Amino acid sequence: MAKKSKNLQAALAKVDRNKKYEANEAVALAKEIDFAKFDATVEVSYNLNIDVKKADQQIRGAMVLPHGTGKTSRVVVIARGEKAKEAEAVGADFVGEADLIQKISDGWLEFDVMVATPDMMGQVGRLGRVLGPKGLMPNPKTGTVTMDVTKAVNDIKAGQVTYRADKAGIVNVPIGKVSFEDNKLVENLKALHEQILRVKPAAAKGTYINNLTLSTTFGPGIKLDVTSL
Repeated sequence: MAKKSKNLQAALAKVDRNKKYEANEAVALAKEIDFAKFDATVEVSYNLNIDVKKADQQIRGAMVLPHGTGKTSRVVVIARGEKAKEAEAVGADFVGEADLIQKISDGWLEFDVMVATPDMMGQVGRLGRVLGPKGLMPNPKTGTVTMDVTKAVNDIKAGQVTYRADKAGIVNVPIGKVSFEDNKLVENLKALHEQILRVKPAAAKGTYINNLTLSTTFGPGIKLDVTSL
């Protein structure tokens, strides 16, 4: 087992492992004990009581946080004709079709999100082996397979986050940066929480949220009191 750094040990000493913190308290504490030498990301982790092996209990989607994420995403749009022009007009970083698909197939991955129009998905599909493992494959559930490229690009640039439950029912989502004001982080957290509650599968029984933890890039997890949200 890796030895914990002095910084991490000091941070851990300030967190009561048996306590569930209210949202305001947790955000303030996370910022106080953050020791990264850069503007760290603040992230929440949901442990949900769902069975993702069942099609009716999978959770996946996207939303725009009220105050964004503090990160500007580089957006690739795969489209042709008028839709390509539309994407360029609203500020997509890269726009193309077969030529861009080939470039990505050859290993170019200098982007954060890909948007594609439905008519291009037949060609984009062959990038599955490249994009799939990196979570970059466009998907209708996250609004990245769409004819409304203007909305897709604008949402992504405005601070859209995607959420998806993994095999264990864990959902990890960034809610901003340590440099954000506390109230903005709390508002982003509450907006995300409302969305996670909204998409609760009807088939999920019993307690829906087993655990909710807030942390920074290198910092320890701080348990959240769900009722404070």
